[in-house]
Amino acid sequence: MAGHSHAKNVMHTKSISDAKKGKIFNKIAREITVAAKLGSADPAHNPRLRAALAEARVKNMTKDRIERAIKAGSGGAEDKSNYEEVRYEAYGPNGSAFIIEGLTDNRNRTAAEIRAALSKNGGNLGETGSVSFMFERLGELVYQATKATSDAMLEAVIEAGGQDVESDEEAHYITTSVEDFGAVRAALEARFGEPASAKLVWLAKDDIEITGEAAQTLLKLVDVLEDNDDVQNVFGNYLVL
Repeated sequence: MAGHSHAKNVMHTKSISDAKKGKIFNKIAREITVAAKLGSADPAHNPRLRAALAEARVKNMTKDRIERAIKAGSGGAEDKSNYEEVRYEAYGPNGSAFIIEGLTDNRNRTAAEIRAALSKNGGNLGETGSVSFMFERLGELVYQATKATSDAMLEAVIEAGGQDVESDEEAHYITTSVEDFGAVRAALEARFGEPASAKLVWLAKDDIEITGEAAQTLLKLVDVLEDNDDVQNVFGNYLVL
């Protein structure tokens, strides 16, 4: 199992509980609201909103829920929340490293909850810059494998100016520089349609192999972090064996 620096998780179709699904919908709705608030409510002119809507559709969020989230961010509905973006750098079991991204209306609460989750599961919060050098900031797009053959996708990615593509039986995973992300995305959308996922990620430069009890502790830590309502993304440099 690879670290959460890769987007392969978006293609997994494991059944999840209604409670878990509700949390996922809440997080996507929060991202849609923030994206609409920071930019245009028209996804054609707002890449961040377009990416959030693509994820919402992949997760089968209802049209009504999506529209409410957009209205909340664009002033079309009462929205008393004031979410801000936060990022934490942390250490996990056996020297593993994490970058945790969130959207919160209470920075103190979120920081305290993340610090507690780490301390209870073999980790600790680091200073800004303490682990980010172990990661590379990249754009990442995911297309279902049925959209194209691996050769066709590779050719398209090269022509579009992307960095790399990995293909398996489920999907194609494309990485780009942050600067080229918009142009590559536009070129691939014109050719293959909307991706299943499109966002900026933190990709680990090297993975740390973790086994045994440390691996179980690490996976529990990831579950606790991802279960936090304020956490949007968890990226790590671990490889669980």
